[in-house]
Amino acid sequence: MTDRSTTRLLSGPSLAGAAEGLGSHTSRLGPLPRGIDSSSLVTELEASGLLGRGGAGFPVGRKWRALAERPTGRAVIVANGAEGEPASLKDRVLMAHRPHLVLDGAILAANAIDADEIVLYIGQEHKAAVESIGRAIDERRGGVRQPIRLVQAPIGYVAGEASAAVNYINTRDARPTTTPPRVSEHGVDGGPTLVQNVESLAYAALIVRFGAHWYRTAGRLESPGTALITVGGAAGEGGVREVELGITVGEIADAEATPPGRIQAVLLGGYFGTWASVRDVRQMPLDPAEMKRRGLTFGCGIVGLLPTGTCGVVATAGIMAYLAKESAGQCGPCVHGLRAIGDATGRLASGQAGASEVVDIERWASQIGGRGACHHPDGAIQLMTSAMNVFGDEFIQHARTGRCSVTGSRIAAA
Repeated sequence: MTDRSTTRLLSGPSLAGAAEGLGSHTSRLGPLPRGIDSSSLVTELEASGLLGRGGAGFPVGRKWRALAERPTGRAVIVANGAEGEPASLKDRVLMAHRPHLVLDGAILAANAIDADEIVLYIGQEHKAAVESIGRAIDERRGGVRQPIRLVQAPIGYVAGEASAAVNYINTRDARPTTTPPRVSEHGVDGGPTLVQNVESLAYAALIVRFGAHWYRTAGRLESPGTALITVGGAAGEGGVREVELGITVGEIADAEATPPGRIQAVLLGGYFGTWASVRDVRQMPLDPAEMKRRGLTFGCGIVGLLPTGTCGVVATAGIMAYLAKESAGQCGPCVHGLRAIGDATGRLASGQAGASEVVDIERWASQIGGRGACHHPDGAIQLMTSAMNVFGDEFIQHARTGRCSVTGSRIAAA
């Protein structure tokens, strides 16, 4: 059995190989502890300080307790592995290589909230993850009290939002639904539903085995533990790393063998995250609590490194065009507002816009926040606003001269 002091999510067989099977998983970590009552299990999670890894960062133990202490009702656990975020790879890597750790966490959650069913909700485009989780479910047949089913999420950014996931499981329509009621009150088949990111569930499986103290031995500052992050270019290419929370952005960049002068900005938290100048964040710890105080977000653990030779206006235009296209089409702020901002940003990137469009983008961004049927426009506007702050001079340069100062090239006809 592996030394618990060095065990983390990606410990075990090489990620270059096949998925870890049930036999290897159990031999390495031992079986799930038996006889733990629901209250003790949830208390241990609360003591660990584990935060959800789907983007919102809500305390996992508190989320489980709310469902465990519900008055009545048939409950369901949804393990969310949709991962529609283009810049993120962590969930699919985890599911493809450590499927039984994810299943362990889902089983623990089901037992903690007395759920009658477990649903694995996985993005259909993540073929290796779908196949790996499917085989793992087959290996568990007959050994789990609750029925387990796998539902493949459709391709789409909003398909992984909690209410969209529940809506798709119920109706095959992956659009977010307005609240109330929340999915924790009225979810899959009308029952109270716990929707939890697969990385969060995998950590829970280790915490229950090794204890809250074990989890808290990692973490340099306020937020304890380790986390999976995707490191790479802001356009989405990259690799998955498991890091101690509190590691600095500079340390991550250095580990990628990226010289300090080769990076101009960092995309933190993904497409619903924020741009930041590398000068401002190189020494900043990747700690959710500290980042929140600075107006930044850990989100789904993305550290996108934008090289000095890449235009931030062009990079932002690509993201905004994607987010506008990924609208659920349910409300004006998304359908009209994000499309207008995406189109204007695209024109600026290509040198086909005037200075007035910079003012228009700022005005539209100030009007859209908080008005959507879901949080999709809020996340997009957060990203756009941060881009205007970090790349503001370049936006103006594109608008006034039709020339990109980053690449040194003319982007519009004279």
